[in-house]
Amino acid sequence: MTAPQRIFLVGFSFTGKTEAGRLAAQRLGWAFVDTDHMIVAREGKSIADIFAPRDGEARFRELERQALTEAVARERVVVSTGGGAVTDPRNRELMRSKGVVVCLEAQPETILARLRASERRASGPVRPLLAAPDPLQQIRSLKEQRQASYAAAADWTAHTDNLTAGEVATEVLRGYDAGKRRFAPPAAHDGPTCEVRTATEVCPIYVGWGALDDLGRRMRDAGLSGTAYVISDESVLARYGERALASLRGVGFTADSMAVPPGEPSKSLEMAGRIYDWLVAHRAERGHAIVALGGGVVGDLAGFVAATFLRGVPFVQAPTSLLAMVDASVGGKVAVNHREAKNSIGAFYQPRLVLADVSTLSTLPLRELTSGWAEVIKHGAILDAELFALFEEKADALKALEPRLAADIIGRSVAIKARVASEDEKETTGLRTLLNYGHTIGHALEAATSYEGYLHGEAVAVGMVGAALISQRMGLLTPDAVERLRKLLQRFGLPVAAPGVSRSAVLHAMALDKKVEGKAIKWVVLEGIGRATVRRDVPEAHMLAALEALGVR
Repeated sequence: MTAPQRIFLVGFSFTGKTEAGRLAAQRLGWAFVDTDHMIVAREGKSIADIFAPRDGEARFRELERQALTEAVARERVVVSTGGGAVTDPRNRELMRSKGVVVCLEAQPETILARLRASERRASGPVRPLLAAPDPLQQIRSLKEQRQASYAAAADWTAHTDNLTAGEVATEVLRGYDAGKRRFAPPAAHDGPTCEVRTATEVCPIYVGWGALDDLGRRMRDAGLSGTAYVISDESVLARYGERALASLRGVGFTADSMAVPPGEPSKSLEMAGRIYDWLVAHRAERGHAIVALGGGVVGDLAGFVAATFLRGVPFVQAPTSLLAMVDASVGGKVAVNHREAKNSIGAFYQPRLVLADVSTLSTLPLRELTSGWAEVIKHGAILDAELFALFEEKADALKALEPRLAADIIGRSVAIKARVASEDEKETTGLRTLLNYGHTIGHALEAATSYEGYLHGEAVAVGMVGAALISQRMGLLTPDAVERLRKLLQRFGLPVAAPGVSRSAVLHAMALDKKVEGKAIKWVVLEGIGRATVRRDVPEAHMLAALEALGVR
């Protein structure tokens, strides 16, 4: 199928859609339309006046959909949409089916500064966002509510804070070129499954059955050469170390390996120090690469070493656990533990590439594999209803690790995490918070049982059910949707309750949660399967009732 000649710009107000859209259209020789301007011209009144009546927003959203439908009827057009247009799933579906969607992003502080500058230049009533008691908090709150919708719509995201309008237009055209691939006919190709693309880094991610044999070639294609140091745990190195080293040496790398004991205790400053000593003994240089071969512990530990040794050396992730493939290896978060808290000493440090060999999952202990499915299911629950439905339809084949299906579904889940990490690399926009769905209760369960009662994915599965019950009590989620989630988790062998865990211990752990802000927990809740949002107004009674339903007393 030929890519449609339409670009849709989405994003919060004052991220630069109108100016950059006009410039992009001029460079392409296309038309430019702004749906807000279409509505104002047709109604003969400002958007603020349309919003003024009690039913004003509903009326505006109806007019917005009409304007978008008219714009879609054109070709060779760049369409700038209003900040809330993507909240209607019908609009998202329409835009994605008819063209490439580019999201323009900016920090709340940038948006507020632009808004105030615009207000000074214009005359007329104060814009509603500036009329709020705390405009910056209002912008943050609205952005958090819409962030999942932006992510669900966008083929490409451009961060505009430090860019001129011309540079933003260039990013729009880059996004169009990248997004056109979605309309290309299926074909055999050798490219990455997806990418993490930040303001400064591009990290290709390869997901495939038997991919480990291509490790050396992929690293060479990423511009790496010379010497590589494989860091693994004793179990994984014994099983896959020779394959990894042979792949590296086969394309000319000098390669060596070091094993650490398996398990969370290895993720420590002491173990990092031992690896530093080993690297110094091997005369490691800044251009030499560190390869993390293993699960999340190895990835975090080796990544922390790579980020800090010689102020940063190239880093490659080769995850061998499901949890590491879909979560820990993607996004650039690396850390070691402090005796008082997990992951408290770390950095954001993007790998040069991630290579996930799905076939390595066939040697995982069943309980560990099952635990990993929780994070994959979570991605569908928060951002991809179609992926969630595929889990329901293909559960048995996925649990059996049918090669082609498993690689495809895991690749789709990784792409969700990659997209979120690209748009919110350092957890500043609120989007990455959505990945914590189920984690508020889940982390508390882990802490309340001294990290011995539940594997991470098991605790998150229980937490997802708890968050769904809270969503239902808030009127956001139907009982049927809660039951769909519960049944799917059970089909994959995951727990959906935590009987016998101390409620006081769980509440104490939740009070220390990293998402606590102003003594209120930022809860990730569901508005439907595939639609998550962040709320700070969860009543304590709803939370306590959810814990009771989970058997936490």
